[in-house]
Amino acid sequence: MKPPIKRLADLKPASAPAKAYARPTPMVTRRKSGKVLTDAERAAFLASRQDLVSK
Repeated sequence: MKPPIKRLADLKPASAPAKAYARPTPMVTRRKSGKVLTDAERAAFLASRQDLVSK
């Protein structure tokens, strides 16, 4: 047997008054900057990957 359909009118009202919507702040500690390869690292990587060499 299916449970009855919930309606917005069945929900309990919020106990606290709703505040203005505030966008979530980014978690700066989890954000990592991208690694930039040095010229030597880039050359070594491209030498190991022949499919990525520009023609």
